[in-house]
Amino acid sequence: MRDSHSPKNLSRRQAIAWLAAAGGLAPGAATAAPALMLAQNYSPSIDLGRYGVSEKYDGLRGYWDGQALWTRGGERIHAPAWFTAGWPATPLDGELWAGRGRFETAVGIARTRSPDPQAWKALRYMVFDLPAHPGRFRERHAALAALVPAGGPISVVEQATVGGHAALRALLARTVREGGEGLMLHRWDSTYRAGRSDAVLKYKPEDDDDARVLKHLPGEGRHAGVMGALLVETPQGLRFRVGSGFTDVQRRQPPRVGSWVSYRYRGRTEAGVPRFATFLRERPDLGG
Repeated sequence: MRDSHSPKNLSRRQAIAWLAAAGGLAPGAATAAPALMLAQNYSPSIDLGRYGVSEKYDGLRGYWDGQALWTRGGERIHAPAWFTAGWPATPLDGELWAGRGRFETAVGIARTRSPDPQAWKALRYMVFDLPAHPGRFRERHAALAALVPAGGPISVVEQATVGGHAALRALLARTVREGGEGLMLHRWDSTYRAGRSDAVLKYKPEDDDDARVLKHLPGEGRHAGVMGALLVETPQGLRFRVGSGFTDVQRRQPPRVGSWVSYRYRGRTEAGVPRFATFLRERPDLGG
């Protein structure tokens, strides 16, 4: 794996001027849910040479609108003033990260309405995109390097080139072995467009996705008297049951109806329904 496509040939002033000319420096209030690019799952059929590769930072998705931070679900993140001091007045897309294996810690810190300055020292904002920039991802990444201030709790996610799918699998194995969640792939020639497409891919040991809880289904046998499964619905309207992966505490106090959860699965049926869906965790950052 060799480092590439991390040019810093633009000065901070040049990058700001470029974005201003393109209309990207007029931060408005975020919508109820920011229009973000969302990842599909990796497929070995892709042309890997068209993608930059980085670690998948397991944290809370954070959208900076130029003035404030918001979750993917549209909730305001009340970051301390010192945390965002010096950030550019243009939208940024990134992840509030507390370190490998510390997703719950990141969510707990970031979703507190009265921020604890000491706790926020555990977070970094890992920036990977410039939503208002009109260029391709290669150009957006170059502009990020010039825009993001040096030092402080903000970092640009480095992109690299991987020489083949076997090397990518080896990189995934090493990343997971060292405590990482997986990898992200950004297509160099893609513009920033909201929604899911092959412009952004996630590569993890198992596929995963999110769904909204519709109903608590009663348990049977040893789970009698507690929740046996969740009836969930994907953003595409597919409904199915998630009945495994829960602790005893979660079965007694299941995710509430209307909330969002993440689940793992292994392939899909011909109808597109996830197979062997297993509960992974709640997703309070998605709203509901």
